Amino acid sequence: MSSRTSVVWGLGIAQTLAWASSYYLPAILAVPMARDLGVSTPTVFAAFSVALVVSAVLGPAAGKTIDRYGGRPVLTATSLVFALGLAAIGLAQGPVGLFTGWIILGVAMAAGLYEAAFATLVRLYGKDARSTITGITLLAGFASTVGWPLSTWLELEWGWRAACLTWAGLHLVVALPLNWVLPSAPRAAPGHAAHPSHPPAETDSTRPPASPATAATRTAFLLATVFAVTWFISTAMAAHLPRLLQANGVTLATALLFAGLVGPAQVAGRVLEYSLLRHVHPLISARAAAGMHTLGAGLFLLGGVPLGALFTVLHGAGNGVLTIAKGTLPLVLFGTRDYGARQGLLMVPARFAQASAPWLFGLALDHFGGAALWFSAALGLVGLTALLLLRDTQATADSARS
Repeated sequence: MSSRTSVVWGLGIAQTLAWASSYYLPAILAVPMARDLGVSTPTVFAAFSVALVVSAVLGPAAGKTIDRYGGRPVLTATSLVFALGLAAIGLAQGPVGLFTGWIILGVAMAAGLYEAAFATLVRLYGKDARSTITGITLLAGFASTVGWPLSTWLELEWGWRAACLTWAGLHLVVALPLNWVLPSAPRAAPGHAAHPSHPPAETDSTRPPASPATAATRTAFLLATVFAVTWFISTAMAAHLPRLLQANGVTLATALLFAGLVGPAQVAGRVLEYSLLRHVHPLISARAAAGMHTLGAGLFLLGGVPLGALFTVLHGAGNGVLTIAKGTLPLVLFGTRDYGARQGLLMVPARFAQASAPWLFGLALDHFGGAALWFSAALGLVGLTALLLLRDTQATADSARS
């Protein structure tokens, strides 16, 4: 295999483990954890939300560290922190131990999930990182497909504590070596990257242009809005999709069948991005993807149960492409300079939105029933509008120079 192919496979497998043992863990183990520790199930999810808040706070620092030293040392250390956090959860004897373990896991999530992986690839490959970013999201798209059945089997056979300790062991024997053999990136001085970007271009010669700082702030605000909206929708659907489908008239068995289409649709969306859309500007593919949830929701709400499957497929495919856009849009709009630190900052609102999504959308379901889907559909329109307002000033600058 070529060097890039081996990096994609190694990092993709490590990311699959990271997501399966953190983000997708509570869905399977929250109930047995709560029962054994003498706490309520919402308390376990509250500990998970605390981990997401910790990851949001520490994300920019993790990205800055990768900008300076490359991803190999950061991701290798993160494998150890993942193992420590999972072991702490598995050994917890009460709520204090539970929250402590999830806080440690939040530190690992700040420096060990997609944002860190994207920053690692940008440090290695610069502006040519798009295909590798797509590759690892394609592989890690199977995290729930692998993680949920494995966690379920481990819990049924040996209990939730053994499941956590097994995941901890997998980080040590699988993820850590894979991260350790990643290529070393050349060390960059603080505030510099291996592939500096061009400054923003003036886009309107008839009036004084906005300052670079003003243009960059506007772009960052719009991107952060897109990421926050898409993370909120994605997390809300992950937590409540079967219940939401039932609230709109779908039977339980059919709701589970429809919900099961999301994962394959996400992978299909990423395959499409990797093949047909790889030569299309990321803004165009992101705009098309951002409208899919809203389109599917509108068709389902107006057309009823027969269109429920179409809604889940459109939601999944759009979410799959937008996951890649979280890595590629900052790259094309800002360039490679300080990519990791900027990515961490852009994702702070998204992490807080993610932490609040299960609770807030659950309240909407309780109060409005199936009509709560109009809320997520409206949020999808907000994200699409923000993407339509974005402009690639770097491409404009490059075109003006040629």
